[in-house]
Amino acid sequence: MHETPAAPLLELRGISKTFPGVKALQNVRLTAHAGHVHALMGENGAGKSTLMKILSGAYLPDAGAEIRIGGQPARIEGPIDAKNLGVSVIYQELSLAPNLSVAENIFMGRPMTKGPTVDRAGMAAACAGTLERLGADFGPNTNVAQLSIAQRQLVEIARAVQFDCRILVMDEPTTPLSTHETERLFALIRRLRAEGLAILYISHRMDEIDELADEVTVLRDGTYVGTLSRAELSRDKLVKMMVGRDLSGFYRKEHHGQHTGDVALTVTDLADGRRVRGCSFQLHAGEVLGLAGLVGAGRTELARLVFGADPRTAGQVRLNGAGPKLDIRQPGDAIRNGILYLTEDRKGNGLFLDLSVRDNINVMVSPRDAKAGGVMDGRRAVKRAIDAIRQLSIRVASPRVNVGSLSGGNQQKVLLARLLELGPRVLILDEPTRGVDIGAKSEIYRLIDELARRGMAVLVISSELPEIVGVCDRVLVMREGRLVGEVGGASGRAITQENIVAFATGAAIPEPAPMLH
Repeated sequence: MHETPAAPLLELRGISKTFPGVKALQNVRLTAHAGHVHALMGENGAGKSTLMKILSGAYLPDAGAEIRIGGQPARIEGPIDAKNLGVSVIYQELSLAPNLSVAENIFMGRPMTKGPTVDRAGMAAACAGTLERLGADFGPNTNVAQLSIAQRQLVEIARAVQFDCRILVMDEPTTPLSTHETERLFALIRRLRAEGLAILYISHRMDEIDELADEVTVLRDGTYVGTLSRAELSRDKLVKMMVGRDLSGFYRKEHHGQHTGDVALTVTDLADGRRVRGCSFQLHAGEVLGLAGLVGAGRTELARLVFGADPRTAGQVRLNGAGPKLDIRQPGDAIRNGILYLTEDRKGNGLFLDLSVRDNINVMVSPRDAKAGGVMDGRRAVKRAIDAIRQLSIRVASPRVNVGSLSGGNQQKVLLARLLELGPRVLILDEPTRGVDIGAKSEIYRLIDELARRGMAVLVISSELPEIVGVCDRVLVMREGRLVGEVGGASGRAITQENIVAFATGAAIPEPAPMLH
C-alpha cells in the first residue's frame, strides 16, 4: 500500500449533471492521489461514465462543480482542455484508426510536421522509446489493423504516456482480454502507478479491485456512497455499498437440480476437427449445468457445435435420453427443436443496436403477430415487450428506446427476453454476466434459478469461477478441447474453485470419457 501524499492530484467536488428528465449525477465527489490506483465502482447507470466524461471534457457539469488538478482550479470545457491538463481516458471501445500506423495513432490530432507535410519518420522516432518503455512487442510503423485487442489497448496507453498524462482513466480495460493479457496489463498498471500516475480504474470485477486498488469510490443512482481505503476493503462492504444490501442471497439455487429431472439433452462424441475433440455429456430438465475451463479450452466452440452455429465433423445431439438423433446443421434447426443459445458477444452477434427494445425482443417471434394479408399486429409486439420489461426488470423508459443506449446488464436482459419468447427446452448461456454490473448479475442469477425451477435445462458457460460455483448444480471442466472432469452431482467431489482449477490446469487426473450422467 502506498503512503497517501499530503495533497491529492485530482479533486472533484459537487459534481452534478442533469439531462432532460434525468438527474445523472448529484453532488458527487472523488479524490485521487499520484501513484495510486483509485477504483470507481457501481451498478450500470450509477453515474461512473458520466463522471468520467465530465473529467475528460465530453460533458460540462452543472453549475457549482469544482475540479482541482495538482491543487489548482481546473476549467475543463472540452477534450483539448482535459488533454492539456494531463487527463487521458481509455474507453471500452478503443478510439484508434486501424488503417494508420501505431505512430500515426499516437500523434493523432497532434501530428509532427516538416514544412507542409506530416513528419511520419519523426513521429515514429519520437514514440519508439515510449513503446519500448511500456514493453510493446511491436514497432511504431506497425499498422494498427495487424494488432490484437491487447496490443491496441497498449497503443492507447502509449498515446497517453507520450503526452505526459498525469491522470489515466481506464474503463473496464480487461473485458476483451485473455488471462495472460490481463496479467500483462496489470503489470503495466503497477509500473505506471510506480511512476506517479493517478489511475482511475472502472471495473465490475471484484478480483481486479482486490489486486489493484489503493482506494475504491462507490456511486449509486448518481450519488456518492463512500470511499474505502485498501485496509477497509471487503467484498461484502462493496456489494452493500453498490446495491444497498449484503451478499446473502446473491447467488440463487432454490431449484432442485438434476435429481428430479429427466434427461433433456444428450451430446455424444461431438467434435469439430479443430478445437473440440470427442465431448459427451447429458443435461437434465431443471438442472443448471456449468461448463468451466481456461481461456481457449473450447467451451464456446462446444456450445456452438450443439447449437449448429459451426459445422461438426463427428458426434450426435439428441433430445431426452434416447430420442432421435437431431440433424442440426444450422441454428434454425436447433431453435426448431427448442435449443437456444445466448451468445457471449451480445453487441456483435446478438442485438440489433440500432433497433428499439421492442423490435429486439420481437424479432424472432414477429411472424406470430401477422394478420391476414401479412400485416403485422403492432399491439401484440408492444404488449410482449412491456411484459418482458416488467418480468425481467429491464430498466428502460419505453419499449421504443434504442437498445444501443442501454447499459450492459439491460442489454443482456433484452437478449434473454428474446430467447425466452421462443419457449426453449434447453437454454445455453455463454458468459451471461460478462460486462454486467453486480446488481444486474443478481437479477440474472435469479432468472436462471427461476427457469430451472420451471423445468428448463440450462447450460452456463462462465469464466468467473465464483459464478459457476454459486449457480450450478454440477460442473463439467474442459481442457484442450476435451471434457476432463466433473464436480458436483454424482461425482462425489464438491463444487469448489479448487476442484475446478485442478481439472482445468491438469493438476487432477482426467476422467475417462464419455461423461454421461
